[in-house]
Amino acid sequence: MTAVTARLRRAERRRVLAVVAGAVGVVVALSAVALSLGAAALTPAEVWSALTGTGSRIATYVVWELRMPRAAAAVIVGAALGLAGAVFQVVLRNPLASPDVLGVTASAGAVGVFAVLMLSVSGVTLTVLVVIGGIAAAVLIGALAWRRGIHALRLVLVGVGVAALASAVTGYLLTLSDLRDVSVAYTWLVGNLSGAAWPVVGSTGVIALIGTLVLTLQRRGLRALELDDASATALGFRVERMRVGVLATAVVLAAVAVSAAGPIGFVALVAPQLARRIGGTGPLSLWAAAAVGAALVSTSDLLGQYAIPGVDLPVGVVTGIVGAPYLVWLLARGTRTRPGGLT
Repeated sequence: MTAVTARLRRAERRRVLAVVAGAVGVVVALSAVALSLGAAALTPAEVWSALTGTGSRIATYVVWELRMPRAAAAVIVGAALGLAGAVFQVVLRNPLASPDVLGVTASAGAVGVFAVLMLSVSGVTLTVLVVIGGIAAAVLIGALAWRRGIHALRLVLVGVGVAALASAVTGYLLTLSDLRDVSVAYTWLVGNLSGAAWPVVGSTGVIALIGTLVLTLQRRGLRALELDDASATALGFRVERMRVGVLATAVVLAAVAVSAAGPIGFVALVAPQLARRIGGTGPLSLWAAAAVGAALVSTSDLLGQYAIPGVDLPVGVVTGIVGAPYLVWLLARGTRTRPGGLT
């Protein structure tokens, strides 16, 4: 029995590693394409020369200052959202439990709109304020949902209510502001990577890296939380404390993604599902979700830029086109397969 279990675990690990490798390969290929395409088209040789510092001054500027920040932001944002979504779904044992549904991204987006319209801030300051806003919203949601512990259904319901309130606040702020300022805020609000710059990419990347390292340290508790609470407690884990700590890390990852590109919808919901269906639920499934998330955002951003000639669609529009039907399918499938639906 032990040998069979070990063999199954190795096979599962290989599947997850294959998903990670495939997603990383897609990201690398798409990034290379993104660096080549544009008004100033570059050949692969010119892109490589610019990356290695041997290219012309114009090619180096186009690659490093105009296109590379956007490609890097797509990878960081997608990975952070995929990782955050996987944590929410594992901890709350609900395929609908993502930062989108629970109101974290909507609340962080409302804070971002307030900062842009009322405080006229941008860059690293905007990143910090949005992260703080996302954490504050998560604390509020957790406090309202707490009844001797965190119950998944109650948390989802409270999160949906907070998301609706955040959307109302965002709409109110948009009606108060000058039309030119509103257009800037709205472009960011639908999820857009066109304004990515190295300062924002750097601060976002550092915070996302710290969150990922913290999550790595929490991996044993996260594996225990996949079990029921009684089993996790029997293994010596303080379930509620561990659950709150892991969810707090995921909230930071989701908020920092929103700060860089706005509230890009459905990535945190879809990426963990795809990674789990293709690669299984092994110990490396979180990293598979991060890799798939990076691939999804990179693909969506490239499609948004070049799928329709002359039209630059925000990445959030493309992910919405893909993610909304998937959510409907997930709800319909859950309702058919379980009397109480997905929850």
